[in-house]
Amino acid sequence: MLDRLQGNIPYRFGQVKLLMAAMTHSSHANEQPGRAQHNERLEFLGDAVLELCISSELYHRFPGAREGELTAMRSRLVNQESLAALARKIGLDKDIILGKGEEAQGGRDRDALLGDALEALLGAIFLDGGFEAAAAVVRGLFEESWPKREPRPKSKDSKSRLQEVTQHLFKARPVYSLVSSEGPEHDKIFRVRLELPDGAVCIAEGSSVKRAEQAAACAALARLEAP
Repeated sequence: MLDRLQGNIPYRFGQVKLLMAAMTHSSHANEQPGRAQHNERLEFLGDAVLELCISSELYHRFPGAREGELTAMRSRLVNQESLAALARKIGLDKDIILGKGEEAQGGRDRDALLGDALEALLGAIFLDGGFEAAAAVVRGLFEESWPKREPRPKSKDSKSRLQEVTQHLFKARPVYSLVSSEGPEHDKIFRVRLELPDGAVCIAEGSSVKRAEQAAACAALARLEAP
């Protein structure tokens, strides 16, 4: 068991007792007279190790990505389903040591149990070989899962863009006001007045106040950004 799992990671433990602890579920430990060591503490540590390894790798792979984009990529990589799939890939589902009751209840197939065991394994590697050893294993485990390219930044809407432009040019924001709304409830047309800090005014219409404001902002941007 130990040789196969270490070959699949791949990582060779100096302290084999750490690997045994990582592979021992609490259900098995609780059935032993001497209460053998189990993997819950290693899981706690491994959860933090995994998050740091993933965060560090994404940080260096995508130097132009913003915090929110990095967080979203990490969330897509690290979840119960993905961790369980990786655990099965390295044969951890066959090597985890379960108690008789947990075994009978199908614990070997439970995603949560397998994901926790994988985190415990990473915690054990961290204690045995340090952060770089754990990071190398994580890079290998997620080799086929890393995003292929940096996410494209979302384009700002016209109102947001106009606010940035007026703040830069005038150190002030544009002012919007509803001029009128006409038509039946199901088909109203809203007219909005936009006044720029320099006194210029743009009027626009839309099927909602928000759309009318966006249209007015678009017209104002065209005026301000004209060559």
